[in-house]
Amino acid sequence: MTTLLLSSCEKLLDTTNYMSKTTADFPSNAGEVEQMITGVYNNLNAIQESNKVTWHYPWALATADECLGGDGANVSIIQAADMMLKQGDGYNGVYKSRYVGIARANGALEALEKCTFISDEMKNNFKGQALFLRAYYYYELASQFGNVPCPLTTVADPTLPQISGEALWGQIMLDLKTAIEIMPSKKSSGDGHVDKYCAEALLGRVYLFYSGFYNDEVVSLPDGTDLTKSDVGRYIDDCVKNSGYDLVPDFHNLWAYSNRVTAADDLYPAKWKNKGYKYVGDDSGVNPEAMFVIKFNTQSKGDPYRKYSNQTALFIGGVRGNKQKCQNGETFPLSYGYGNCPVSPAFVKEWEEAEPTDPRREASIMYPTDFVKGYKYGVKGDNVQETGYYQTKVMPVMGRDNNGSIRWSYLLVMYNNLSWSKDDYQYNFCDDMVLIRFAEVLLMDAEINGNQNSFDRVRNRAGLTTKPVNQENIRNERRWELAFEGVRLGDLRRYGVEYAKAALDKQEGVECYFKGKKSSNHASDFNGGYGKRFEITKGFAPIPTEQINLSAGAGVEYTFKQNAGYESSDEYTGWIE
Repeated sequence: MTTLLLSSCEKLLDTTNYMSKTTADFPSNAGEVEQMITGVYNNLNAIQESNKVTWHYPWALATADECLGGDGANVSIIQAADMMLKQGDGYNGVYKSRYVGIARANGALEALEKCTFISDEMKNNFKGQALFLRAYYYYELASQFGNVPCPLTTVADPTLPQISGEALWGQIMLDLKTAIEIMPSKKSSGDGHVDKYCAEALLGRVYLFYSGFYNDEVVSLPDGTDLTKSDVGRYIDDCVKNSGYDLVPDFHNLWAYSNRVTAADDLYPAKWKNKGYKYVGDDSGVNPEAMFVIKFNTQSKGDPYRKYSNQTALFIGGVRGNKQKCQNGETFPLSYGYGNCPVSPAFVKEWEEAEPTDPRREASIMYPTDFVKGYKYGVKGDNVQETGYYQTKVMPVMGRDNNGSIRWSYLLVMYNNLSWSKDDYQYNFCDDMVLIRFAEVLLMDAEINGNQNSFDRVRNRAGLTTKPVNQENIRNERRWELAFEGVRLGDLRRYGVEYAKAALDKQEGVECYFKGKKSSNHASDFNGGYGKRFEITKGFAPIPTEQINLSAGAGVEYTFKQNAGYESSDEYTGWIE
């Protein structure tokens, strides 16, 4: 009897597993390959669920000279980022999350090598997407943390050391170069998938940062080849001429506040009213200028689906204050949120002085006087570094329905209040998060290839006269055109320590409010101020303590080193008046 039972169990254990897939039988068809690649993309959204204010985008805004930290007195991590100080282990979630994305990309690349049931063209396209995403995840880690391990397979190896400089950035550039070479010369359909031209654009951004920050124009790649400025210039030229991406004719139409529902409302700010703006995302429209985006959907009815809504807009865009005032229309069209990254008054003043007639400024910034009844300071009661200036590019936008009721999102009105989402300020902002725009490619073409026409296209779109292509003009044009898009910090760092220190120190002493009381931004009281902190940290964030401790316990000869400027004495313990 015992023998019979054992024999029966063995037969049962040998049967096919119909309940789950393994690497032995997945993917097995083209649809499953698509699912696998979707899993790599999904990491773009996942980081928004629990790491909203410390992932690369908001961190870069707060650490640069465009924005202060903001938020409330009890949420100090974004203020710490503003002043390049340590605050607990707040970056550990970001760090781990991006390695999940890298592991998925590595798994996809290994699986694709074994696929025999899809065409070579399809296989190369999927491989190119996985390489792009792995490169992007490493780009965020490398620029944020500097020294990180770089696994390229799914084999777990706790002994991998931290690497930086040419070894790390060279791998990022090799991934992108390979993606460019194997992907078809075909523009993406606008569904969120990247194409060859997105890889060319990201390679340009990566190369400009690396060559400036590390002072190295000829990059030795891990495959033994070199990548030069002229090589990158050819890729950028191809993107400009052949990608099919183009500028939106009116800069205002790139941002959600110009949507047809909100723009027609009587509460619409006077500076934008009756200008005929038409958001490119109206009624599921495709933005011809958006190259690499994080897509969101309408399943954000509550936890655990929060990550499918644009949580970055909620945190860095929303007006921090009384929710009732938002629903009364006093902050229309900007919706309620947590008030991270308020715009620095110094940045506003510099822009006004440098380009007094630039329409991109009022398109990108909501002034305190632009609000329906004037901006009310200290309504929330615990605001830190509150300036009253809000960027409008990544911003939750309200709408008013036919009954006169203000909804937290204009999307609930545009799509006739469909049951896909609650009317809740935390869940229903679904506009794309644009990470690379074609305008940036044109400015890279001007910088790398000296192309005056590309430079003029950007200025002409803004109705501005031409300027010669030189270092100062390119730096300023990038600053105004790409404001609040997460690229300024990289520019500050690649332009050199003295440039960065001078720019960052202009934030010291600007007027801001603390718990509703007029004050000034006195970052110099916290370990020396912006310029000093940048000189020490070079703009890097702290390596998470958990990762340092894990490396120490891995039984190897090395332990991860903390970045300069992040010892226990560099801990930010909260704003003091």
